[in-house]
Amino acid sequence: MQWELIGSGAALLTMFGFVPQIFKIYRTESVEDVSLLMLLQFFVGIFLWLLYGIHIQDKIVIVSNVVSFITLVVAIGLYFKYRKNRSRKEK
Repeated sequence: MQWELIGSGAALLTMFGFVPQIFKIYRTESVEDVSLLMLLQFFVGIFLWLLYGIHIQDKIVIVSNVVSFITLVVAIGLYFKYRKNRSRKEK
């Protein structure tokens, strides 16, 4: 039981780890300091963790990685949206 609490706490922290970055991108409409490679690396890593969680049928691993996956999809979407805006402003 104690390890489930630790796992749940870790899941909560990592699930929402990209939310502050998403808010910053949205607020500033800038992705100048955001690495696309880092976002894509985490995207693949989270996807693999999700597959692993499904394989071992661990609800904490599954739910935390689904939420993390969604936040990364949002972050990557904003990256491409505001990267296009930046190139328009430069012209």
